Amino acid sequence: MKDAIELIAEIVNIFHDIIMELTQALGLELTDKDLHFWVIGIIGIFTFCITHILFKLISEWSITAISFLYTFTILIVFVFAIEIQQKITGRGNMEFADAMVGLYGFILFFLVFLVFKFIFNFVAGKFSNRRGTKYRRE
Repeated sequence: MKDAIELIAEIVNIFHDIIMELTQALGLELTDKDLHFWVIGIIGIFTFCITHILFKLISEWSITAISFLYTFTILIVFVFAIEIQQKITGRGNMEFADAMVGLYGFILFFLVFLVFKFIFNFVAGKFSNRRGTKYRRE
């Protein structure tokens, strides 16, 4: 895990240096804060546009899928924050496998949730058809 974080940090540093040199070559005397403003802003709006299109398409199929993707994204950030905290404080071991096992736990619990949701929708659908009303699923 430490090696992966160091590799990511090195890649970010290389891109940082390339962008800083490019802006200086173009005569754009950007500070580090200016660079962060533009780069993160552009990456953020690009990511938002892609996510927005993707989520609009998925929303026609299932709000549950969007909720899963959002929760899974939050959990990825959370488990890596825990692993980094363990490295900084020395409490526990910083391991990629720990992060993966935590995410597997969420996936397992989510699958159990889906089974219960399926059963509920199936049963509700059977009872609502008897009364002449159709059960509305997402």
